[in-house]
Amino acid sequence: MAEGIFAAEIVEECRRRGLLAGAYALRRPRGATFLRRLARDLSEQRKAPRVLVRRGVALLRAEPAILRRQTGLGAEGARAREVLRRVAGLLAGYPHG
Repeated sequence: MAEGIFAAEIVEECRRRGLLAGAYALRRPRGATFLRRLARDLSEQRKAPRVLVRRGVALLRAEPAILRRQTGLGAEGARAREVLRRVAGLLAGYPHG
């Protein structure tokens, strides 16, 4: 399992090697993501509030291009609930023990 903005970089190679069960790029409401990120960063006092808002707005604007890039690299755009459902299905079929 790989997670993060660069995870899509390895999708094609994992697919080629037969190691890929699924590759997903989360599609979330951009406004909600902006607010969650801002609340987290403000609570952690990472930087000055003005810097955090400016950075958050830049990420909000960049998000569609990031999602297009990730799907272009082979990840499937999906909502979080759909990803969780699919992963649960994969785990249900995985031999344990």
